[in-house]
Amino acid sequence: MKNSYGYVRVSTREQNESRQMLALGEAQVPAKNIYMDKQSGKDFRRPMYHRLLKKLKPDDLLYIKSIDRLGRNYREILEQWQLLTKEKKVDIIVLDMPLLDTRRGKDLMGTFLSDIVLQVLSFAAENERENIRQRQKEGIEAAKQRGVRFGRPQAPLPDNFGMVSRRWYQGEISGQEAARLCNMPTTSFYRKAGKRGEGG
Repeated sequence: MKNSYGYVRVSTREQNESRQMLALGEAQVPAKNIYMDKQSGKDFRRPMYHRLLKKLKPDDLLYIKSIDRLGRNYREILEQWQLLTKEKKVDIIVLDMPLLDTRRGKDLMGTFLSDIVLQVLSFAAENERENIRQRQKEGIEAAKQRGVRFGRPQAPLPDNFGMVSRRWYQGEISGQEAARLCNMPTTSFYRKAGKRGEGG
């Protein structure tokens, strides 16, 4: 007897999985058979996906919303597709791409067309991720050139910092004593005092 399963992956815990869940519900995948990982695909540590693999039997149906849910890059998507269809002998239905439905065209031509579509889509998915990363990098560089600062805002210097750092420069007190007087970590005091010294 064929069982229907669904797999959902969202990149971070903040990302909403409702779009994928809704699509699987419309495909009439039983809720108890939907496996979901809420973590990045970057390192591919996906416990629910591996649990699903153990559950799948030959001729079962696996529904996914889009091809990039299977892996983090072109090579990995193809590997998982081969594992599922050739080793586990399950059928895959990619809801965003009706051409990727292994129930259709089990003959040589159908398999050939499916493989071509899969490879093109896997490449496109990876290429889009690379483009997004490049746009993010360019956006950050452009923002830095405009003077935008990233990271936590710097804490204001204590009121006595100028006086204490002058005493340190003149050798009256040690760096550790200066940091204690300013109620700062020693490394922070050295860094701030060094910057102020360079700037006059």
